[in-house]
This record gives sequence, structure tokens and C-alpha cells, in this order.
Amino acid sequence: MRPRKCAGPHFRAEPLAVLPADTTAAVAAQYDPHPYRKQAGKQVKEPPVHRFDVETLTAGRWRNGGGATREVVSRPAGTEEFGWRASVADIDRDGPFSAFPGVDRTFTLLAGDGVRLACPAFDRLLARVGEPFAFSGEHAPDAQLPAGACRVLNIMVRRGRWTAHVHRVADPVESPLGHAGVLYVLRGRWQAGTDRRVLTSGQGLWWDSADNAPTGAVGPLSPDAAALWADVAPVR
Repeated sequence: MRPRKCAGPHFRAEPLAVLPADTTAAVAAQYDPHPYRKQAGKQVKEPPVHRFDVETLTAGRWRNGGGATREVVSRPAGTEEFGWRASVADIDRDGPFSAFPGVDRTFTLLAGDGVRLACPAFDRLLARVGEPFAFSGEHAPDAQLPAGACRVLNIMVRRGRWTAHVHRVADPVESPLGHAGVLYVLRGRWQAGTDRRVLTSGQGLWWDSADNAPTGAVGPLSPDAAALWADVAPVR
């Protein structure tokens, strides 16, 4: 099946779990977790994806004191000017965002009662978990919290080099060859690869464009499963 092409206690992620053997058999038919893909008549081993748990990522406070950022990935690694970047932000109080000229951003609410982003170009209330909102980094909106702290996923790409499309998914994710990406679990259980480890809320994985993420290898394991998939593609 193809998909659509300051943390507080209430943000706490569930621990990693091990999928029971009988459950593995039950879901095996839903997607193919095999780590090999046939190319030109031969099998090529695909590099592993990179796992993360938000609660183990280092939180860096904002200069204005209004929140903290936990970086998931920034590529290319070791450079000040990123090509694309994924992070999770905990917003504690009202305040302005920084401008990022030449960057396109996508914000998605992960937890909390929402955040309003307001500037001369737009006024948008993000109140539904998993609903992405894309805007130009030239804008530096004010963040207003109508009902307390919240957590958001922030995807940033360098305009002209990368594009990003964020989707809420409940089906197996198929990442096109040559694309980078991030999968963040909103709820339920997901599995990737053959190690049988399960991803739960607040956990996820990312892959670079050179990693050739396995097609169909990231799939849901429970009826309530939902995740965010950021498909990050190079500009050809």
C-alpha cells in the first residue's frame, strides 16, 4: 500500500519495545522489511537508517528564552550552512522567531494545545496535531501560545537545493530513491528494518539521500499508528 505522495511529563516518549514474534508474522504481509533491493539484476545491501528518541536529544535554549530546540539531523554534517535540517522545538512562552533568509520551513504541531504564528504575511493557528504548515524563512512570525507550552517538528531546507513535503501517514512509507527523509512517530507502534525494534511516540528515524532508504521498510504495527513523514528531495 502506498502512502500519500522544554519537554514536560506530557511530552514524555514511551520506551523502546520488542515486537512479539507472533505479531511480526501477522504484519509481515503488510510491508517488506527485507534490507536488500534488487538493482540491475543483483541484490544491493542498503545502509541502515538512523534512529532517534527525542527525550535523549540535547536541548539547546533559545537566545530569547522562549523555548528550546532538539536537533534531529543537519546535513551536510559538520557545516554551518545546512542543506536541510530537522529539529523538535519546545515552545514555552510567546515570542518572535528568527528569520532564515533563503530557507523554506515546515512547522507541524506534535503535542500541546497549539501555537499561533503571526506576521504581516500570514496569521495561522496550528491547533491540530500532525497538520503541517509551510512558510518562507524570510518571515519571522511571532509565536503565541493560546493554552500553554507546545512541541513542534521543524523541517528547514535550503531553497534551490532541497524541497520538503511533510505528510501525516498511517500506511507503510515508501521513500523514493535519492531522497532524504525523517519519520516521527505520533502514536502507536512502527517498525523499520529487520532488528524487530519498535518505534513508539516521540521516536523516529532519518535517512540521507545517499542512504537509499529501503522501500516499504517502515510500517505501522498497531491500528492506532500515525506518524509524520518529511520527504526531503534534492533539486535536480
